Amino acid sequence: MPWSLWPAALAPLLVIALLAWLHSLARGNVNIVDTLWALFFLVATLVYAGFGQGTRAVPMVALVALWALRLALHLAVRNHGKAEDRRYQAIRRNHSPGFAWKSLYLVFGLQAVLAWLISLPLFVAAVSPAPCNILDLIGLAIALGGIAFEAIADRQLSAFKADPANHGRVLDTGLWGWSRHPNYFGEACVWLGFGLIGVAAGSLWSLLAPALMTALLLKVSGVSLMEKDIGERRPAYRDYIARTSAFIPRPPKRHTENRA
Repeated sequence: MPWSLWPAALAPLLVIALLAWLHSLARGNVNIVDTLWALFFLVATLVYAGFGQGTRAVPMVALVALWALRLALHLAVRNHGKAEDRRYQAIRRNHSPGFAWKSLYLVFGLQAVLAWLISLPLFVAAVSPAPCNILDLIGLAIALGGIAFEAIADRQLSAFKADPANHGRVLDTGLWGWSRHPNYFGEACVWLGFGLIGVAAGSLWSLLAPALMTALLLKVSGVSLMEKDIGERRPAYRDYIARTSAFIPRPPKRHTENRA
């Protein structure tokens, strides 16, 4: 495995992060980094595919592009014209004054480096000359299933929020009736699939990527952060928490109280 080629994607990602940071200075809003997150992985995969020696390089670019472009477009549409996300507002408050400059490394640089580290299975899959095997098919099936699951969850939430009658209510139907964060579960499945393809290509280290991504989704930027104090801000959510799985989909428990 030509590990010396892995750092090749870091420089392009940092350049993109720098340009996005400059854009955020003009807008006074760092939301653009959400859209860039998935695109970082597509850029990295394209770089790795340039060194590709086997049959996985082009299919891996196509698979990552399918996931990344859908997610980036969804987030771009969701954030268009919106105020800065609460997560970034909190970071801004905690690191002011001077957040505009600090965001270069606290937000943009950090996410570029994280994306590079997590892109390990994409690198392995793109450069490995090892022949494809059954584990590739299993990884592909899990990744495609995760992409579909995440897309359906995002669509259901977008449709729910678009209806003014749902203001103040909690989405607890469809996939959201089985998991409070089905989109994050789908994302974790995508990365498990990528990790298995990396293992099929010859590196068990590839499993570190889905492990890290799942940890981020559960403990850092996902479930824990999204639900911090949410019961106080949205009382109807307390009942939803009591009867609905946080992450792994499963049938909901009986209602514990009337939904607001």
